[in-house]
Amino acid sequence: MTKDRPHSELLSLISLAQARYVREIDDGDCAAWPDFFVDDCFYQITTADNYKQHLEAGLMWMDSKNMLRDRILSLSQANIYERHSYRHLLGQPYIREVAGDEVESETSFMVARITREGPTDLFATGRYIDRYRVVGDDPKLVRRIVVLDSNQVDTLLGFPL
Repeated sequence: MTKDRPHSELLSLISLAQARYVREIDDGDCAAWPDFFVDDCFYQITTADNYKQHLEAGLMWMDSKNMLRDRILSLSQANIYERHSYRHLLGQPYIREVAGDEVESETSFMVARITREGPTDLFATGRYIDRYRVVGDDPKLVRRIVVLDSNQVDTLLGFPL
């Protein structure tokens, strides 16, 4: 059971999962992004105000791995965006709760957007509020709520954060 594992081991597993997750996005392909989630997952991007008020509306809302796959497929085949990439900087995960084989954590982030023909800009700051299911040494996201600090979001929010 996950609850019997040392806190330091869980923290290390979550940190490694986070690093692999942002590397997949920052490298620009995102094809394996859905593989970080369980099949019946939940992924949402919302604002701090909406989250604080328990409002369900979000900028992205997906409730299965198939919806995540559709998102990536549409980005690669249907949507046209200015060529750009992201670079994530992550804080240390904070483990909020361990119950059974699941771990709840919170991690602060900053994301820069790099355009090929223009500047590097601060794109987003916020926190990931996560629930991981830990089986062996492979944590998978059950739920990721991306809470953005700002209510103003660039219209190029196409890729996952």
